[in-house]
Amino acid sequence: MPKGGRKGGHKGRMRTYTSPDEIDAQMKAEKERKKQEQEAEAAGGVAPNDLTEEKLGSGSEDSDDENSDRRRAGVEGLIEIENPNRVAQKSKKVTQIEMDEPKQLSRREREEIEKQQAKERYMKMHLAGKTDQAKADLARLAIIKKQREDAAKKKEAEKKGMNSLSMK
Repeated sequence: MPKGGRKGGHKGRMRTYTSPDEIDAQMKAEKERKKQEQEAEAAGGVAPNDLTEEKLGSGSEDSDDENSDRRRAGVEGLIEIENPNRVAQKSKKVTQIEMDEPKQLSRREREEIEKQQAKERYMKMHLAGKTDQAKADLARLAIIKKQREDAAKKKEAEKKGMNSLSMK
């Protein structure tokens, strides 16, 4: 099988092929490993882990380092950055979370609630007639009522006048 992909690789490198001897050696090693795993499973099941650790060797030490310190890509691994704005994610335990404490509202949420409460207070005062706008409305209504009463009296007076003239 050719290695290096379909186009031959970078900058005209030649393709390299795996020799048939290497392929046979890999196949035999794979068969032996499977056979040893089956024997180990029948015996107790501990041996396969030992075999994989022997094969990895120094690789297992690297993985321990990767697990303890997260792997950094690029320049990040070389330079220690002290960013005061960066906050590490901290997981809280269930025992640390207090359910009794009220949830802190954001500024927008708090302002929205205050706005609704102020509107409700204004409407109550308006209905009670205590606001300037309510007083002006009531005064306007009183004037209109008086004008209508005067108009009704005038109409009645005209009707009586007409009735008295028509009776004569």
